Amino acid sequence: MVKAVVIGAAGGIGQPLSLLLKQSTLISELALYDVVNAPGVAADISHINTPAKVTGYLPKEDGLAKALQGADIIVIPAGVPRKPGMTRDDLFNINAGIVRDLAVKIAEVSPKAFILVISNPVNSTVPIVAEVLKKKGVFDPKRLFGVTTLDVVRASTFVSEAAGKPEDSLSFRIPVIGGHSGVTIVPLLSQTSPSIAVDQQKIEELTNRIQFGGDEVVKAKDGAGSATLSMAYAGARFATAVLEAAAGKKSDFPEMGYVHLSADEAGAKEVTSVIGNSTSFFSVPLELGPNGVEKILPLGKLSEYEQGLLKKAVEDLGGNIGKGVAFVESSKL
Repeated sequence: MVKAVVIGAAGGIGQPLSLLLKQSTLISELALYDVVNAPGVAADISHINTPAKVTGYLPKEDGLAKALQGADIIVIPAGVPRKPGMTRDDLFNINAGIVRDLAVKIAEVSPKAFILVISNPVNSTVPIVAEVLKKKGVFDPKRLFGVTTLDVVRASTFVSEAAGKPEDSLSFRIPVIGGHSGVTIVPLLSQTSPSIAVDQQKIEELTNRIQFGGDEVVKAKDGAGSATLSMAYAGARFATAVLEAAAGKKSDFPEMGYVHLSADEAGAKEVTSVIGNSTSFFSVPLELGPNGVEKILPLGKLSEYEQGLLKKAVEDLGGNIGKGVAFVESSKL
């Protein structure tokens, strides 16, 4: 019996994410929470003929606590979307408070669940959750993840197109490390598998597109929102990987996730030997297991160009993480 919870289930990411999770045979119970419309979303997808029982919850009558009770995995897309002209940092003042308050309730009700944070800016919201859990004495770095899978999905799509093989996009694997916004996203195109033959100009074009792919969607939607459907796909994909690993299934490939480097101190040493000690969170290749992070894997050999990207990413990430930590320090929990 596995209970999954989606917080922010009535939103642009939450609805398709809930739909995708309902299709999973790994999940026996699906709890959907939002400040509006969650019971309607639950009623709608409950008609799908897959095993998971679906229930919707609203804030009234302590609905969040009821949704979280007995949770095995919690996926959080809650918050406001990015609008034209907004950076992920512009979202901070709104989404930081939402995520902080959710983390307080999670710490009280279901601290041992896997927690997957989608709410932007991920570089800052994941540290917020971590700091709240620390203050409540229940932080387990192996079970807290920032979902950066969309960067990996975009990399596979864009690289396969560049290789002239868009039909094989699922076969292309590109490690994407760092964070989840702009220059903090570092695609390691030199490690593309299968390898591709492109010049430096194309590498730089692909890198920029992977880093700022979200802007394409914001512009194309012309004020109507940001990446929701692709993010829902990426969130469901990562949630599935976590649940499969928890059930004992070994993956042939690592997953990328934004985690606290203390989740695996041995693996973290290899990472910090490359990136330095100035950042406590980083998106890294992960081996997942029954308790979440089993191992943090090496970053591999980086090209000179990628080393330059990494330096910029680390500089930005330090500020992003510090902003999240400071927000919790200034909060009354």
